[in-house]
Amino acid sequence: MDKLKFGLFSIVVLGSLGLVWYWSVSTIESGSEHAMRERIQELEQENQVLTKQVKDLESELILLKPVAEEPKTVVKEPVKEEQQPASTTTTADKDQSLINELQKLITDKVMMKQGSAGARVGTVQRFLNRYNNTSNRVDNDYGATTVKLVSVFQKAEGLTADGEAGEGTFKKMIEWLKVN
Repeated sequence: MDKLKFGLFSIVVLGSLGLVWYWSVSTIESGSEHAMRERIQELEQENQVLTKQVKDLESELILLKPVAEEPKTVVKEPVKEEQQPASTTTTADKDQSLINELQKLITDKVMMKQGSAGARVGTVQRFLNRYNNTSNRVDNDYGATTVKLVSVFQKAEGLTADGEAGEGTFKKMIEWLKVN
């Protein structure tokens, strides 16, 4: 009986050792495979960083692309022989509309900084287009380009050039529109 127990025990031990040996051989990777796996992980992390940078640059590029001009609505009245056609809206009317929107920002005590979004940001971007005589896209997003352009305006007008737009900046924008 002892020989039978010893024989069964030996079989179980040898079977267990065989399984451990098989597991260790099948899971061990060579040095080159390990190095390749680590390099793949590094490249995936680098890819994530570069993808984020591309998205940031694309958003800045969108702000720099000129916006296609919107078609102007022309109201036509019947023309008499002595009468000239009615003129479309003037620059002063457009400026007055922008002044009114900026005044509303002051009244509502709006403060804008990087990350702000919405139609009110669009008001600031339209002013910056008028101020810089550009036609950059108005995307209602207070991103890095808007911060930079606001800083340039603030510096030129003797304000603290922090890139954030608040009451003082809005007042200077209105003053500039009234003079120009």
